[in-house]
Amino acid sequence: MTRRSPLSSRLGAVEISVKTKLGALVVTAVLITTGLALVAFRTGAELRYITVFAMITTLLITQFVAHGLTAPLDEMNTVAKSISHGDFSRRVRGDGRRDELGDLASTINRMADDLEAVDRHRKGLVANVSHELRTPIAALRAVLENVVDGVSAADAETMRTALQQTERLSRLVETLLDLSRLDNGVVALRARRFEVWPYLSGVLKEANLAAGRRGLPSGSGNHTRKDVHLHLDVSPPELTAHADAERLHQVVANLIDNAVKHSPPHGRVTVRARRGAQADSLELEVRDEGPGIPESEWHRVFERFNRGTAPSPHGPGSDGGTGLGLAIARWAVELHGGRIGVAESTRGCRIRVTLPGIPSSHG
Repeated sequence: MTRRSPLSSRLGAVEISVKTKLGALVVTAVLITTGLALVAFRTGAELRYITVFAMITTLLITQFVAHGLTAPLDEMNTVAKSISHGDFSRRVRGDGRRDELGDLASTINRMADDLEAVDRHRKGLVANVSHELRTPIAALRAVLENVVDGVSAADAETMRTALQQTERLSRLVETLLDLSRLDNGVVALRARRFEVWPYLSGVLKEANLAAGRRGLPSGSGNHTRKDVHLHLDVSPPELTAHADAERLHQVVANLIDNAVKHSPPHGRVTVRARRGAQADSLELEVRDEGPGIPESEWHRVFERFNRGTAPSPHGPGSDGGTGLGLAIARWAVELHGGRIGVAESTRGCRIRVTLPGIPSSHG
């Protein structure tokens, strides 16, 4: 016996609803005409009067039914035109009807909700990117203007400041490229087997080197700070995994960046790695000692442009970033078929990543 999918069942219900309404209209018209014809034969009334009366009655009933069908369609047409002109605030009333028009109204309203959310995200992206670009560009312009005007010499320290702002622009562009890859769909994974300890040690070393090069105040927009200690905990030391090293680097780097950004002065960020339940699977945790994330916000942590509501340990003037790092981390984890989420912690925030094992024959 073949089972029908929910979608086919729903379409079947729609088809029955249409047939029922049209059939009821036809049956009603036939019954009225037949009844009036019988009355004419029994009373001897002229058939032409009965025919005219039957036609008028049928037309009135048809007009009544047609109005019930076309009035919602007119409203849907008006809402659709508003949506096509960029007004996503309009909604169709009566989407609770239990027929095909109710289904269509619900579909239009859901489409409007989705388009409104996309438009809100687009505006948020423009605002965030504009804010992020403006700061390093203004700082770089100030440095170069001082050099050109002779206020500052083009020495190593001045050039280092210019380089720091250029690096910040480069990181923002890379983030936008990652977002573009996220929107364009699945990216092919180039998985390989690697040893976890030297791999994660290299990621942490890059973060420490970046902090040593930049070393700017927390409000300058560079989230990696020299005062935060990064600690690596891998057990067993010979632990191996099978994953796309480049994508996993995005995950770990973004989680470290987020943890360091929310760490208190001279705080500690721990990257912990353990073997998962399956062969070559990997469980990663990144923990910090910051204010943590309220449980009510756990489901929103990995949304785009979400900067969280927890107060920054560095005050309101600190830079919250673009709000894309954790969204990109989730994208990279899901490419592997893994899971990422906030885990319970007695102190600070703990993000847990689980990557499933991938057979080496697929690499």
